[in-house]
Amino acid sequence: MKSTNPLTGETVWDGAEASGTDVKAAVASAREAFHTFSLTPLADRIAMMERWAEAVTARKEQIAQAISDEIGKPIWEARTEAGAMAAKVGHSIRAQAERAGQRGFDDAGAAMTLDHRAHGVMAVFGPFNFPGHLPNGHIVPALLAGNTVVFKPSELAPSVGDIFMDLAQDAGLPDGVLNVVQGGRETGGALLEADIDGLLFTGSATTGTFFHKHFAGRPNVILALEMGGNNPLIVHDVKDVEAAADIAFVSAFISAGQRCSCARRLILPTGAFGDAVQDRIKARIASVPIGTAGEDVFYGSVVSEDAAKKAVAFEADLRAKGGNSLVALERDGAVLSPGLMDVTQIDALDEEIFAPFLQVYRVDGIDAQIARANATRFGLAAGLISDDADLWAYTRPRLRAGIVNWNKPTTGAASSLPFGGPGLSGNFRPGAYYAADYCAWPQASQIAKTPAAPELPGLP
Repeated sequence: MKSTNPLTGETVWDGAEASGTDVKAAVASAREAFHTFSLTPLADRIAMMERWAEAVTARKEQIAQAISDEIGKPIWEARTEAGAMAAKVGHSIRAQAERAGQRGFDDAGAAMTLDHRAHGVMAVFGPFNFPGHLPNGHIVPALLAGNTVVFKPSELAPSVGDIFMDLAQDAGLPDGVLNVVQGGRETGGALLEADIDGLLFTGSATTGTFFHKHFAGRPNVILALEMGGNNPLIVHDVKDVEAAADIAFVSAFISAGQRCSCARRLILPTGAFGDAVQDRIKARIASVPIGTAGEDVFYGSVVSEDAAKKAVAFEADLRAKGGNSLVALERDGAVLSPGLMDVTQIDALDEEIFAPFLQVYRVDGIDAQIARANATRFGLAAGLISDDADLWAYTRPRLRAGIVNWNKPTTGAASSLPFGGPGLSGNFRPGAYYAADYCAWPQASQIAKTPAAPELPGLP
């Protein structure tokens, strides 16, 4: 197998795809390592992860260049991703202590303790859009908890995946604690069939739903599924039209629309104000530089030419149904210019389109706007742009999404907070700060230093 740069077509990486036998060997290696690693003192595991963060920092430019080359991101954004990988360690250490640490107290004269135990061997499936940051967000908390990991990177970003093995060596992880298996569908299928204790996944709803069905009837396998969204952004009552439009522009088009939290649906009022916001977005589309991996471009390309073709076909289908194209989605190889379409009058598909394409609905009245925002099977991210604090207080609890932002891009998310949402966006196991929850199970105890017979009615 090999990966190519979507902007240049040059081969970035080539290597062998892991066979079913290779996958079994990796899982067996992780299983053997688990028995010792899970009993390693937490302080030692924390020290390893702190060295992991140091290794990421030392390799920041290497990681960023690999991301940029394989995914077509501008180098500035790739560096931001590498920085987030290093910062993830500190957040994970704090989250583990707060959400999955040790507790002890007395209750009615009895000593009570709470501890947390690792699940075992965790399979991590990495996505292509953040091939470093997102699998890192599973792997770091999993290792802190005492699990071992078999990681399958996206077949579209294998060289980034290989760097994880370098990080493991730099951090001093024992052999078998982290294993990487490169490959596509067959490699992933072999990992699903292997003797794993958990599956940690970030990707499409189609794939995540398949995984959920695959493990039906196997409650012993923990599933953490983050599956994207068809995210709405409401604009209502704003004096600064340019700021509102720019927030919407960034929400929709950053990373060439390849963030699961990107705004896919912009909900504007009818009339002059909505027209002004729309016109400002169109002006931004015409002026913002795209299409290279340089320092001064907003975004580069989508992940592949095939992905670009699918996006153009998606837009063409909406146009055929009666959608009004405001700015056409144009393709040059794997580079897509931002697209904007009014779909108010058509029955648009409730699908996540992973591309720089924004669908506009013209809807009056906040209740109608909220209803339109919630008209989706997904529930990852949503946003409100408004000058009215009371309107924000009214809107926030009525939006069905795990991330709800006010006057900020929908893509604004912090590792110090949970990340996930209801509906097809996940299975109620949010990641980021809450990843500690799915990486360990609680073990509660009542403790007495000496045995004493219970005193209960009916006992002689």
